[in-house]
Parts: sequence; C-alpha cells; structure tokens
Amino acid sequence: MRPTALLLAGSILASLLAATAHAGPTFEAVKKKGFVQCGVNGSGLPGFASVDDKGNWSGLDIDLCRAVAAAVFGDANAVKYTPLTAKERFTALQSGEIDLLSRNTTWTAVRDTALGLDFAGVNYYDGQGFMVPKSLGVKSALELDGASVCVQTGTTTELNLADYFRANNMSYEPVVFETNDELIAAFQAGRCDVFTTDQSGLYSSRTKFANPDDYVVLPEVISKEPLGPAVRHGDNEWADVVRWTLYAMLEAEELGVTSQNVDEMKNSTNPNIRRLLGVEGEIGAGMGLRNDFAYQIIKQVGNYGESFERNLGMNTPLKIARGLNDLWTRGGLQYAMPFR
Repeated sequence: MRPTALLLAGSILASLLAATAHAGPTFEAVKKKGFVQCGVNGSGLPGFASVDDKGNWSGLDIDLCRAVAAAVFGDANAVKYTPLTAKERFTALQSGEIDLLSRNTTWTAVRDTALGLDFAGVNYYDGQGFMVPKSLGVKSALELDGASVCVQTGTTTELNLADYFRANNMSYEPVVFETNDELIAAFQAGRCDVFTTDQSGLYSSRTKFANPDDYVVLPEVISKEPLGPAVRHGDNEWADVVRWTLYAMLEAEELGVTSQNVDEMKNSTNPNIRRLLGVEGEIGAGMGLRNDFAYQIIKQVGNYGESFERNLGMNTPLKIARGLNDLWTRGGLQYAMPFR
C-alpha cells in the first residue's frame, strides 16, 4: 500500500474509532457516579473474594473489579462492593443494583441467554469436585453411593451433583444450604458425609476449617466450570470494557509486562507491548477509555499471573497450581485476543 493510501486508511480508522467510542447506559452511569459497583461473593471465599476485619477486600475476583476501575478511572480503588449469595447474584445484576458481577460464576447456556446475562470472559477454569473426611476412608467419588452431600442452593453444583449420581446409578441425600459458611459449619459438624462445589471452592473453604488436614479432596472432576465476570445482556459497550480489562491482564503476562517493570516497558520497541500500553495506536479510544487504560491496570493491579499467584498460588494457603489457568503458551487455556 502506498503512503497516501496508508494515511487515508489511518484517517478512516480513526474516524471509525471516534464514531464507535460512545458509552452505553451502564458505562455512562458508572462514569457519572465515579465508581464501579461490583457484586462479589458475600460468604467469604479466600483466594477469590474475602474481606478482612478492616474492611479490605482481596482475591482474584476482587482484582478484576479493581482492574476495571483502573481502566475506567485510572484508580483501582474506585470500586464499591456488594456482597451477594449465589441465590441473590443474578437478580442484583438484572435489577441494576450492581454494574458488574465478579463472583465465581459459571458461564452456561441458560445464564448467557434466558437469564439475560453476558459473560465477558473466563478468569478461572474450574470443575466440580468432592471433599470428604479422611476418616471416611473413601478414595473415589464412585464410592459415595448412599452418602449425604452438603451442597449450596442456587448453583450449577446442585444440577451437576444430581447428574453425576444419576449417571453412575448411585443414590444420595442432599443437605442444602443457602450460604457457603452454613455449608462449611454443617460439614465440619458431621451433618453430611460429603461437601461438593468447584474444586477451587473446596480448597478455599478448607482453609477455614479448624483441622484442614483431616479432610481430603477426591480426584474426580465431574464438570466444566468456566468462571467469569458477567454484565447485563445487550450492554455491549460496558461488556467491551470488562472483556478487554481481563485480556489486558492476560496479554501483559504473555508479553512479560508486570506491575514492577511496566514503566520501563513503555520504552520497549516491541509493537505489541507499545500497543498494549497505549504508546501506539488508539485501542483505548475505541472503547471510550484513555489510551493508557492497560498501563493503569498493570501498574495498579498487575498482570493475570501476578493476581493468580498473589491470591491462589503455591505461596498462599490454597497452594493451587496454574494448571488449566496457565497461559496457552505453557499448555493452559488462558488466551487473550490480539491487541490490534
């Protein structure tokens, strides 16, 4: 392409970006009030969403809320949190009580269509499992015929549990609770033989147990549980902001850009890094964001790997390996769409 043609193409692209950078109703409302209202796990799920006695929230899902705030306002602290049970979470989003649901929620067909949600990506690939007391002597979920099972209501966990036992011609007695804390207390008190939820939730909940070493997670993974942030259906502009916030964290890890070296990386000659950090191109403008939105995310919150290791990794009480949540370049499933 000749230089004049390149200039014309660039001008056309800039015009298109300017034309499409309008904000939808949620994005506009968020900017007007000056903070993101983020729905999170209210039961306390260490590693994903928990609050200390000083009111400070932390976790992988919390980091995503903070990253969205950094992208929109340049301030990762411009967030207010709404603690929600599994039963409350979808109504809170549908009603407009929250702007963003970042609460270990599985992306399913029904939720993505009939419930009026739009998932903006997957920030944790998980699968449902089972935990039992070591004293039970059980080595496999296939030995659980006739067991009583503690399960949280209003979750895909209930449906997966029923499907698994039915498929394997086994019976069970469900012991149902509305909150995770109630479930944990009942399980430790011996009101049920088995505790089932996503495996990440099992490891997280076990950190709260009085004697965590007395319990074992069985090897079977009985479902696909892609967990991710959700917005209201049709809220495309706001979904773009959330989606590309997550992708910015993933892309940064792949390119080796961290919270510690991001300032130095702004001087990189690598065009991929320069586009990500807003030194070149107009990616931010196409979403109604500042062009350095990804820089703000990485500087204030970190890349995806930093968030994972800080909240869930081998140096935390959960000691969860990256596994499926490693980058695609290392055999995992995490993959950012191209920043072009």
